[in-house]
Amino acid sequence: MTARPPEGPTTLVVIAKEPAPGRVKTRLTPPCTPAQAARLAEAALADTLHTLLRVPARRRLLVLAGRTGRWLPPGFDVVPQCDGGLDERIAAAFAHCAGPTLLVGMDTPQLTPALLAPATAPPGGWPRRRAWFGPAADGGFWALGMAEPRPALVRGVPMSTPLTGRAQHRRLTEAGLDVRELPVLRDVDTAADAERIAHEAPGGRFAAAWHALGTGVAS
Repeated sequence: MTARPPEGPTTLVVIAKEPAPGRVKTRLTPPCTPAQAARLAEAALADTLHTLLRVPARRRLLVLAGRTGRWLPPGFDVVPQCDGGLDERIAAAFAHCAGPTLLVGMDTPQLTPALLAPATAPPGGWPRRRAWFGPAADGGFWALGMAEPRPALVRGVPMSTPLTGRAQHRRLTEAGLDVRELPVLRDVDTAADAERIAHEAPGGRFAAAWHALGTGVAS
């Protein structure tokens, strides 16, 4: 019998692409083939979703570009991503939610419930004007949360640049929010990233998929 996911005040959101060859993890090719990169993306996404099943939440939502697959466990509502840039798609994801909401991507399979605990552990870290921000090592961000979702605070932020995280953080603080930070994490972008993350989280699906490919490189 499957254990019931823990309940809490937070809506957890994952924004992701269907892990299809040629659509995901293109910076891993080479050394990977598009099919291998897609398998790694699927493993990273599955690790993320299964981790969030262990995190207290009121609702779990997958905002997906593409179709679901065997990697999707029970317990998630699924809605399609809108068109537009990443800022528009993140903003639209927040528009599906009410109350405390924490959004994460599919690129950090080393994620654990403990890393999210400051924002999600009961009784929760959600005063009225609280925001949570998870900076990424490449200058972006891997998590973004607001006690009261305001899509306009994401729309227009330049994405996929070394200054994205700084710009998003500034947008939150200039809106008068009390921004608290989660730990810095590394996204899976390159083969060196994949090797390092597989070493940091050796028990996950991602690490198993990476080592099965035999494409590891020195970090």
